Amino acid sequence: MSKSSLSYPVIPQLIIGLGNCEAKYDKTRHNIGFKALDVLAKTWQLSFKENHRFQGLFTKGIVRGNQKVYLLKPLTYMNRSGQSVRAVSDWYNLSLTSILVIYDDMDLPVGRIRIRLGGSAGGHNGMRSVISHLGSQDFPRLRIGIGKSYSSEETISHVLGKFTPDENNVMENVLPLVVNALSLSVEEGVEKAMNLYNNCTVTK
Repeated sequence: MSKSSLSYPVIPQLIIGLGNCEAKYDKTRHNIGFKALDVLAKTWQLSFKENHRFQGLFTKGIVRGNQKVYLLKPLTYMNRSGQSVRAVSDWYNLSLTSILVIYDDMDLPVGRIRIRLGGSAGGHNGMRSVISHLGSQDFPRLRIGIGKSYSSEETISHVLGKFTPDENNVMENVLPLVVNALSLSVEEGVEKAMNLYNNCTVTK
């Protein structure tokens, strides 16, 4: 099991993007964690390969000031993401604070990101699974805003739907912001990235 760490700054080693693995979920709001990790891997010139032990697409490398990083896209479906995350964290004996999860958040508008050092799942099934398998909610996360649905009845279709053309234009500028925030987190710590990026809003 991953262990808590009180050392600062908090430097991520394992960065996870949450999503669903089937092609029909590609480019949906709920898969923005996958998309963000794809952009990050491309920026860092890392290539994903399927890893059966970790139940996901996995890559590792040395980036940003000689920092070793691991990137993971669980292939377990969203509500069992924790199985994959726990497998990697156990294998590399990672501390909780070195694990950072990227995922979609309806409570944030499109164009906003929010980085935190811990917190609840906030109704997100993928995060609920990760918290359950790690046995703690004390690990960093980066939430990407996907906006609210018009009514509670439309929540599922909203989350599993694709971004509108206008939203896609915004997300094209949000994803580089996510990469910059994660690069800064790896170089100088999550706290520095929080201070710099949590109040940013991309409008187009």
